[in-house]
Order: sequence, then C-alpha cells, then structure tokens
Amino acid sequence: RAFDIEGLGEKQIMLFFERGWVKEPADIFTLEARNSNIRLEEEEGFGELSVRNLFNAIRARRQIALERFIYALGMRHVGETTARALARGYGSWEAFHDACLQVARADAETRAEMDNLDQIGDTVIDSIAAYFGEKDNCEIVERLTKQVRPLEAEKPASDSAVAGKTVVFTGALEKMTRDEAKAMAERLGAKVAGSVSQKTDYVVAGPGAGSKLGKAKDLGVAVLSEDEWFDLVRRGAA
Repeated sequence: RAFDIEGLGEKQIMLFFERGWVKEPADIFTLEARNSNIRLEEEEGFGELSVRNLFNAIRARRQIALERFIYALGMRHVGETTARALARGYGSWEAFHDACLQVARADAETRAEMDNLDQIGDTVIDSIAAYFGEKDNCEIVERLTKQVRPLEAEKPASDSAVAGKTVVFTGALEKMTRDEAKAMAERLGAKVAGSVSQKTDYVVAGPGAGSKLGKAKDLGVAVLSEDEWFDLVRRGAA
C-alpha cells in the first residue's frame, strides 16, 4: 500500500511471497530483472501486457515521497500521519536515517530532538529505536535504498493564509479526498488535527459533519464550508 504500485495488491503480493519471489520490499524492484527465470506472464491471471504494465508501474516508484518511504518500512506506531510528521521534521532520508541510528544507540540529544517534533512522542521513538536496533532491519533498509530513492520532503509554506493555523476536516468533501485536503493544508503550513479543541482555528465542514461541527460551534471556532476553505486559501488572507 505504501508504494501504491498499480496492479500490485494483496493478492499479487501473497502469490509472490508463496512462490518465494518476494521476501522483503526490495525484492519487488528486482522482479523484472529476475523475470527470465520467474516467467510471471505464465502465471494464472497474468499475461504479457499485464506483466509489462506491472513492471512499468514498479519502475515509476523508484522515486517516492519521503513520508511514503518511511511508512513503507512498517515500523510499529508509525502510520501515515506519523510518517508525514517525521518526513517534515527531518526533510531528507539521510537526516532521518542518521537520527534513527543515533536513537537506536540511545543518544539522548538526538532522542530529545526527535521528541520535540510535532506528533512524535516516546512510543514512536521507542519503536524507531527498536526497529533500527535490529541488524536484520538495517540490512533490509539498506537493500531497499539501493532500489528506491526517497525524495526530499516539501517545505511547508510560511506565507499562506493558513500557515501556523490548526485545521480540522469533518464530513464529506466533494472537490478532493480527505487525504488530499489534509496534504494540501500541510503544504500550506497548517497543522491538521483529528479533533476540535480551543486551539483549533478552522473547522472545514462538509455534508454529514457530526459531533466535531457541534463542538466547533460550542467553542466558537470558525466553521468553513469546503468552498469557503478554498476561497480562504486562494485569497491569501485570513
């Protein structure tokens, strides 16, 4: 899921695993080179065209957003939101990887720096330390980085109308998915929260908004429709 490779779902991964073709993430990216022996096009459900399309889709993921790469490592307690926070905090794979190795060596200064990142706490840091403290995991990561290049994270805008603001999305959105809306808000320098509090600046409410909308009204938080949110972003002034 993290690599979002078209044509490569759970069913295909299970087949490749059962055949012994894929044992770790890096193996996905060497399938094409090994296909003269594998002959994937002869498997049920595959053909020459579908195999060619799959290999094209895999090649397209040899460069991947840093947050997706971090998420793909499968560390406990590091979901998509946490991976995004880590990517934003460190900016590059090299910086993040070095910090992970230092945390695994119980470096107090590096741990404190990681703890200061937004949405990162002891549970996540302990999980990172445990993961990179395992030699096998470090070797898996090294093999993966020989196949895939994590891109540097985009720096959030600092001059947008919502930079530094805390935003909550609730209800259905019609112009984009919830994940796309969150990603856009974060690129503009906003912090996206999952719940409404007195620290919330805006609640963007679509059809079907429930308790979050009610709480926003109780707290006097500004409530925007999806169109009003886009107007605010385009206008460039709060």
